Amino acid sequence: MDTQTDITVLDNLMAINLDVSIWTARKKLTPADFGGAALPPDDLASLGSKKVCDPRELRIFGTLKARAVNLLDRTGVRFLGGWGIPEGKADDIVAELTVIRDDFLSAKEQFLNRYDEAVKDWISLHPGWESLIGGSTVGADYVRSRLDFRWQLFKLVPPTDNAVGYGLQDEVKELGGTLFDEVAKAAADAWKRCFEGKDKVTHKALSPLRSIHAKLAGLSFVEPRVVPVVDLLDTAFNRMPKRGHIEGSELVMLQGVVSLLRDPATLVAHGQKIIKGQDASDILAGLVAGTLPVPPEEKPSAKTRFVPEAVHTHSIDSQGLW
Repeated sequence: MDTQTDITVLDNLMAINLDVSIWTARKKLTPADFGGAALPPDDLASLGSKKVCDPRELRIFGTLKARAVNLLDRTGVRFLGGWGIPEGKADDIVAELTVIRDDFLSAKEQFLNRYDEAVKDWISLHPGWESLIGGSTVGADYVRSRLDFRWQLFKLVPPTDNAVGYGLQDEVKELGGTLFDEVAKAAADAWKRCFEGKDKVTHKALSPLRSIHAKLAGLSFVEPRVVPVVDLLDTAFNRMPKRGHIEGSELVMLQGVVSLLRDPATLVAHGQKIIKGQDASDILAGLVAGTLPVPPEEKPSAKTRFVPEAVHTHSIDSQGLW
């Protein structure tokens, strides 16, 4: 799959790094915790950890971090250890991150306000182990320092010296392939959750595809063949019934679209066909009729992990599409 992104995409791209720290409420077990009992040597086995507070008290922080990661995965593409996001959407993304951060900091204060009580509750749940837990607790100020939510947003300007900017250029070249691979993973998840083995689906099944569409539309400048894929999805959405279940030829078409999305090499090939003049409607018709072959010259990239599975319907012959 040949997808090399040009360095000029940095004109429209910003990089963001998410920096969230969460206290684990764990301390390392030591030989003293076992009262001098004989333990195996360090080269044979190592001690684990003990929980000094109920881990359920900290679930909210992991949930909020996951919300932030999901937001950036939906709107950006993995880049330089963080994400590349459309510059035009930076304000909206930061606004959403700010809401999540405020929820995080509010939960942090609520937890710290009852921290001592939470530790006492945890000790009372484990009678006989009071000294093991109590001797390892830390103060609320320490916990405060271990809970934080922040991000860094920056604009990249490539060096004028090609030798100096070599590493950055390599990272940028990967962006198109990374984007299509991320779409493939999201489509594979959508297939398993919403389409596999179904003879009809509700309009909720369109939700993950609309998320993929929004991601691709926002990052359409990353690779020329992204825009045709956006057009293909637009055309498919416009053919969906306004209400009721999606079934019959509409479902077959939708399953075919998801199968295309799950295979980056085939998706790129059909994107190229649209660029060269093939109508998106013809591709969708081919999906329904089962007459759209995979171009033999297009081979899946080494990065592609999701090989499309069989579509569970008798109405079409896949002709090798999925």
